[in-house]
Amino acid sequence: MMDWLTDLTQWALHVSPFWVYIALLLIAYGENVVPPIPGDLFVVFCGYLAGRGILDLGWVVFLSTVGGAAGFMTMYALGYRIGKAVLDPHRLRWLPKHRIAQVQHWMQRWGYGIVAANRFLSGARSVISLTVGMAHMHPTKTALWASFSALVWTALIAYVGYAVGENWPVVQTYLRLYGWAVLGLLGLLALMVGIRRWLRRQHAHLPQFPKGHD
Repeated sequence: MMDWLTDLTQWALHVSPFWVYIALLLIAYGENVVPPIPGDLFVVFCGYLAGRGILDLGWVVFLSTVGGAAGFMTMYALGYRIGKAVLDPHRLRWLPKHRIAQVQHWMQRWGYGIVAANRFLSGARSVISLTVGMAHMHPTKTALWASFSALVWTALIAYVGYAVGENWPVVQTYLRLYGWAVLGLLGLLALMVGIRRWLRRQHAHLPQFPKGHD
């Protein structure tokens, strides 16, 4: 995948900015539908190109936002349509059922907050959009929060590329570490919440003895 990204960046240095913008839009969209696509790093690279005066930073952020939000809503529509069939263990086996169950717990706790945070949860974005669609969350609210999330995230990482200049490939390592750290933290938090609920249920089932009288 990284060889593909290297070829793409070399191509982007030798073509018209128009085609780089088109590629950015398509990659930002595809990243949400086909997660292995390294969309974030290409946004960082386009931020670097904006720093060199080849691209416009505003257009980089806008197209990344539109592509990301459109990709999110595509997976949302898929989840909305197929519904609970996603959880059937004998169907769609390529989907990470354990991750979907994890996202369901997040949704119960944070609601639309998980949509607003989805772009900051690299590695779980497509699962979040699919699960939100399964839950039939309101499409307009979902689209607005997904767009907000995409806007904030892409503006941040595009500016990082703009600021770090030719050192933009270094950002790859930090993005990967960030993604794993956030998912690990959320997983730990979900585990703690689960344990707490289990302890409460156990306590509720304990026999209650009447208090003695002096």
